[in-house]
Amino acid sequence: MSDVPLDAHEHAEHAEHAAHSGDSFTQRVSITIAVLAVLAAVSGSLEAYESGSAIISANESVLHQDKATDQWNLYEAKSLKKNLYVLAADNGGPKADAYKAKAKDEGKGQDEAQAKAKELEAESDGDRARSGQHEHHHHWLSVAATLLEMGIAISTIAIITKKRWPWMAAVGLGLAGSVVAAAGYLL
Repeated sequence: MSDVPLDAHEHAEHAEHAAHSGDSFTQRVSITIAVLAVLAAVSGSLEAYESGSAIISANESVLHQDKATDQWNLYEAKSLKKNLYVLAADNGGPKADAYKAKAKDEGKGQDEAQAKAKELEAESDGDRARSGQHEHHHHWLSVAATLLEMGIAISTIAIITKKRWPWMAAVGLGLAGSVVAAAGYLL
């Protein structure tokens, strides 16, 4: 989307200029343009926020999954060490008791690594779900902002042609855009 706050300001200036014409129809359409411009700016800003939040949550998901992978690698390393110490203890010898104790320690570390890996995977899943929710909001807000911008453009046609139907179409698009924006957060 273009620079929405700048577009909204530009539309508001045009609406103010048209409002000074003294024509009541032009004034009503100008007010409609100003309202639609504000709604479009809000929708555009929220759209940008949701897009950024989706990216951040997706990145956090990847980070947590990488940390979980590290913990699973630690789990596997501890498992290998534990098994080596068990084999060494089974062969007997003067250090057999020390090897049994070391195998037991490696087993404890293995349980801790597994628990931490599962915790990090759960965090990654939560981040991925949040990213999806932000993307959902972003898509709805994109549609809403587009409908509102279309309403602004059609309002301009109403001023130029001095016809009522483009203005009514613009109001309809503005209402549709507002409903779509609200629905994006409710659905």
